[in-house]
Amino acid sequence: MRLFGSNPVVHGLVGGVVIALLNLLGASLVFVWRNPSARAMDGTLGFAAGVMLAASFTSLIIPGIETYSNGNPLPVLFGVALGALFLDRSDKLVPHAHYLLSGRRRADAANPDTDLPVDDERLAGVVLFILAITLHNMPEGLAVGVGFGSGDLETAIPLMLAIGIQNIPEGLAVSVAAINAGLDKRFYAAFAGIRSGVVEIPLAVLGAYAVQTVSALLPYAMGFAAGAMLFVISDEIVPETHAKGHERVATLGTIFGVIVMLYLDISLG
Repeated sequence: MRLFGSNPVVHGLVGGVVIALLNLLGASLVFVWRNPSARAMDGTLGFAAGVMLAASFTSLIIPGIETYSNGNPLPVLFGVALGALFLDRSDKLVPHAHYLLSGRRRADAANPDTDLPVDDERLAGVVLFILAITLHNMPEGLAVGVGFGSGDLETAIPLMLAIGIQNIPEGLAVSVAAINAGLDKRFYAAFAGIRSGVVEIPLAVLGAYAVQTVSALLPYAMGFAAGAMLFVISDEIVPETHAKGHERVATLGTIFGVIVMLYLDISLG
């Protein structure tokens, strides 16, 4: 309040910038953690899932029901269903993006001046992955904006920190995927991670503005953001982290993420 005043829309902008910067931090880790193992990535993404899972309930669903819909669960639950449906329909569009894919990449460092054809299958995979992460960043930015738009900083700040924390492994995952696809310039890999997070800033502002302008939308918006994040956890992160034989470390990462988020929620709330 001392730094940015009392306008919830400004708070939403600040929250969006914070979570985008943490996405940048994660994407930039590729400069110092050049070759994280699949086991380590599954553990960190499991941690991100745990943080998101706890935040969906402690910062969105429960406050939405108890505080903003007078104990009536229906508006929030309707929003949860709508958010999950939106992500489900949006995911159906992502696989079509590879038809737009074209281009060339540089050879390796031994032959820096030689152009080589892109490995279409691998590059299409990383483009789809970046698009998917970008799509999944959208409800996170919206959730932060809705949290600050509610005017309840005790809920909004832990939610912002939770989403920012889980953005770190997501940003790293995008950069690693870009490198593994053959885009061997680490600057480009980090830029791919940054790009996936930039969408969060305008959506944070939009979420804060929308619920400030039409306060009746707030419980629906909180449910929508929670439903979208729950969809991402169940449909994307859990299957991905359990696909390479690292189920135990991913599960332990998820539990640790839940613990961290609950601690943040209680200590900051």
